[in-house]
Amino acid sequence: MPKSFARSSLIALAAGLVAMAPGQALAQDAAPPADGAAAQPQGGIQEIVVTAQKRAQNVQTVPIAISAFTASSLKERAVTSVSSLSALAPNVNLDGGTPFSGSSAVLSATIRGIGSDDFAFNIDPGVGIYLDGVYLARTVGANQDLPDVERVEVLKGPQGTLFGRNTIGGAISIVTHEPGKEFKGSIDATTGSYNLVKVRGTVDVPLANSLYSSVTFAVTNREGFLKRIPYPDARAANSDTYLNFNQADYATSSREGGDNTASLRGKLKWDNGGAITATLTGDWTRQDSSSQASKLLAALNLPGPFAGTDNLPGTALSASGNTGFLFSGLYNFCISSTAQQIAARNAQALCGARGTQYGRRLAPLASVNVDGDPTNDRLPWDSRFVTADPDTSYATGPSFNKLTTWGLGATVQAQVSDDLTIKSITAYRDTRWRAGLDGDGSPLSFLELSFQQNQWQFSQEVQILGKALDKKLNYVLGGYYFKEQGSLHDYVTFDEGLVQVDGPNRFKTENYAFFGQVDYRPIDLIGVTLGGRYTHEAKQFEGGQQELNGFNYKLFGCSDANGNVTPDGPFPLAPVSCQTGIGYPNPANPVQVYVPGVNRKSFNNFSPKVGVQLYPAERVMVYGSWSKGYKTGGWTTRLTNPQGNVAPGFGPEKATTWEVGVKSTLLDLKLQLNLAAFTTDYEGVQLNIQIGTSPTIANAGRARIKGVEAEMVLAPVSGLTINGSVGYIDAHYTEIDPAALVNASPIAGIQAGIFVGAPLPKTANWKINLSPRYQFNLANGGNVVALADWTHTTPVWNDIARTLLLRRPTNDMINASLTYNTPGDRWSLTVGGTNLTDTRYLVSGNTNLSAGAIFGSYNRPREWYLRAGFKF
Repeated sequence: MPKSFARSSLIALAAGLVAMAPGQALAQDAAPPADGAAAQPQGGIQEIVVTAQKRAQNVQTVPIAISAFTASSLKERAVTSVSSLSALAPNVNLDGGTPFSGSSAVLSATIRGIGSDDFAFNIDPGVGIYLDGVYLARTVGANQDLPDVERVEVLKGPQGTLFGRNTIGGAISIVTHEPGKEFKGSIDATTGSYNLVKVRGTVDVPLANSLYSSVTFAVTNREGFLKRIPYPDARAANSDTYLNFNQADYATSSREGGDNTASLRGKLKWDNGGAITATLTGDWTRQDSSSQASKLLAALNLPGPFAGTDNLPGTALSASGNTGFLFSGLYNFCISSTAQQIAARNAQALCGARGTQYGRRLAPLASVNVDGDPTNDRLPWDSRFVTADPDTSYATGPSFNKLTTWGLGATVQAQVSDDLTIKSITAYRDTRWRAGLDGDGSPLSFLELSFQQNQWQFSQEVQILGKALDKKLNYVLGGYYFKEQGSLHDYVTFDEGLVQVDGPNRFKTENYAFFGQVDYRPIDLIGVTLGGRYTHEAKQFEGGQQELNGFNYKLFGCSDANGNVTPDGPFPLAPVSCQTGIGYPNPANPVQVYVPGVNRKSFNNFSPKVGVQLYPAERVMVYGSWSKGYKTGGWTTRLTNPQGNVAPGFGPEKATTWEVGVKSTLLDLKLQLNLAAFTTDYEGVQLNIQIGTSPTIANAGRARIKGVEAEMVLAPVSGLTINGSVGYIDAHYTEIDPAALVNASPIAGIQAGIFVGAPLPKTANWKINLSPRYQFNLANGGNVVALADWTHTTPVWNDIARTLLLRRPTNDMINASLTYNTPGDRWSLTVGGTNLTDTRYLVSGNTNLSAGAIFGSYNRPREWYLRAGFKF
């Protein structure tokens, strides 16, 4: 959308709003309720108090595009996790789970075209998640359950000034329940589809005149919606079981997509009415369930090594070489070829025993289907394993998601004077996670992935909040320190062990920042915002990625550091060592492909913000802003081949955004209408460049993002409220490095590829939401609340290479519920349903051409629920 069009449209809109809302301009910073809860004006729309600028403000006075949700609205709309917010916020995509993570506890967050769809330690999120002001550094565990939430704020656009690095796309701030000064509580129990049992409760317990506490618990148990079924062929039993390969765990399940979660949160607040208040928090969550539902979408046998007819004479390599090494083709060749045919292709070692002296050894694949012994015949790899039902799979491999995360925090606030407050937020968090999935959806071990990640983080933030010049100037100054350390161990089995990735990695990050923002309103009509944040970050990484089958030794016939030679390779290098001929970097570990030693990077960044606000009428604000943000760099870790003597690294992403908007409350508080138009220059986009079989990250692209969004709340008559939103975005690449273009070029019938002008992934052009709510007041003092949610989303590409099978089509999602509340609001009973039209689409997926598999995870099917609640 041209800037001139956005400017003229918003000017015209502002003029119209001025005409509709007579009266002089008034200050908009209304004092929030003492407990921070939302206020309910008589006969109008509920006001929501947010802390997007580190101080309590009516959301309508904050010059940022924010989608804010209160506890009651989240509960009524069946929002139980962060990813459930996706349908309600324009230009926002939140998915529970990322490709091959195997866990819906991992959050894939994209706001206005910028985000991250990965969980690995080396890839930082592009949208920051904050829990009671504490940054959650990893996407693992970021898809928070919301049993005791007070509100959720979704801030769009770079938030680098007040929130920091890795908020280049935006930030999501979760604020949990504060202890009350009176004894009270609530509990609810829910049952529903797939044997759902969910129980949640919160209780406030005053301990003394100035000491208050609250405890929240939640327990959820639900069967998976994807069922594993046996493959009807006796040869399935001859495949190598996943137990023969290294895994993070060996748990499995007959169903996928289940949930078994327990969580506990406690808060202790000291407040004697004086200058100092303090809140101590502790939380604990444990998940022990099956993996995220995953199924095979396609089995590939593309032209290439061992899969076509263009092989170089006497070798295993493709003459065209345009599709990389295809292990699915090698597997099919080995099991179905005679010894003479294998020798003619110099593939004796490739089809021989799998493994090396540095790992497990498994029997050869050579000629098992043509040796005259039917008892050892193996199933070939082809489309026979693809089922038409999105909720069935022939998988037999790992299926587990085991997460334990806990945290401690302390928030201390000192009211030095009426115009000066000092606030300290101290937090420690710890995450232990193991997950595994069977991506090939078959009884073969063709694409099995599991991971183990341990992480801890410590953060300390100090904020100085003040007012000056007769309260016309508000300022925030602060400092921030962050330290993180952990490990991630990858285990990936390709094509019955022809490649066996075993990748231990260790990470360490230390970060400090100084920030400040000044909001000055010299006269009622005009306000000005100036802010900035300086960040210094130091990172360390030690990679140990290794390939336990020694495939390159067998392919090239070279020797290891001890002189052990694998003969018969298609390109024999012996007696040249693989360290010399191929570049294996660690003589002490001949199968290690990653450069040994500790790698170090440091980053320095300054993220500024400039804004102007106009207040042409009461409860009307027109604003414009310019801001920057960045996402930190790192290293590629998922290597299967050596890449020289330097660890492949990448730099940060950066975004510069211009935004203009209008926030208005009109018609005697019966209409709230907010609009924003924005344009973003997104540079240094971190893209995967395929080098051999290794997906290597590089700053290989640049993009331009333009869009508009509108959010509305209408309360035309008593009892009826209509929420609505519309988001439009055009996000496309403006530059792509040649290496990325070559490796993500279109493949007929499989991938559309990326090119200049191609859209960014996880970003719909249009998203429209309409949510009417009607409350029927009954003669006995009770009421009935009817609620519906309709969300229309245009197509979304789920991956950068734009795999056709993974494309999310245009879809319409409908949820609805009916709630009866007894007089006094003591009891409630709700019956509802989600995805009522049973619309199915893929929320994530991955294409591995070398392994010969495309797999993905579908959204949940139609489900019903029945919830009973009690307040005391």
